[in-house]
Amino acid sequence: MGRRSKVVLSIVAIIVVVLLVLLLPPSVLQKRFAGIEQEFVQNLESNKEVFTLEELEGYPLPVQRFFIEGGFIEKQKMSGLKAVFSDVPFSLGVDKPTISIDYTQINDASEPLRFAYIDSHIYGLPFQGLDSFSGGRGSMEGYLAKRIRLFNQRGGHMDKACLVTYLAEAFFLPSVALSDMVSWEAIDDTHAKAMMKAYGMEVSGIFTFSESGEMLSFSTEDRMAVTMDGTMEKVRWSAECGDYVLQDGLRVPSSLKATWHYPQGDLLYFDGKGVQITYYY
Repeated sequence: MGRRSKVVLSIVAIIVVVLLVLLLPPSVLQKRFAGIEQEFVQNLESNKEVFTLEELEGYPLPVQRFFIEGGFIEKQKMSGLKAVFSDVPFSLGVDKPTISIDYTQINDASEPLRFAYIDSHIYGLPFQGLDSFSGGRGSMEGYLAKRIRLFNQRGGHMDKACLVTYLAEAFFLPSVALSDMVSWEAIDDTHAKAMMKAYGMEVSGIFTFSESGEMLSFSTEDRMAVTMDGTMEKVRWSAECGDYVLQDGLRVPSSLKATWHYPQGDLLYFDGKGVQITYYY
């Protein structure tokens, strides 16, 4: 058999494998997330309360400004959130390739509960991931070709990382920022420190705001950078929000960046734009 024939057969074999993978039933994680989302929506309890000026008394000035300037006063409080990011550049790690992902997350305002589903491709094969945080337990799973599990990270470091991520998103789901789960410490006109206690854990971070009340970023030392092979390193982590838009009279961010601040340089690993936010009331 000539060299050209071998190349053709190899290409045909790859195409056949890809087609077989695509014809497989929905992935393990896709089915699981669909069930999680259905249960999440069914179990959400409607929040009849509204945001008021009176309840803002005692909060740091930039937190107050976020709600007042953002149009939240006298609006109904949210009980949950669904956020959908499409075609997000996502880095697999330092000196690793960047892939494009679709990212869907749901958050509950009444308790630290959060799930996020990743749908993508790696080297032409489907890749799905699921971040879970429920009952104080966090995990991160990844599957290749819908059935091959690449990783399943759990443990105390994941529990704490998931809790601080939930805190970081408090202004995506603003009911959380004013809940009893979060305490605040004033810093100055554009910065405030937030602390959250839950499930025997305590996490904290600093929020940065614009002078007009937009929440711009969150930074914390309470997350561990974990690679796909399980290697862990304590690194400062930040989330940056921007491109605020009006949605039903509320000023909400439409972009989100997440960065690991390694000693050798920053790694921007998530760069989402045009997020579609759905609030549940």
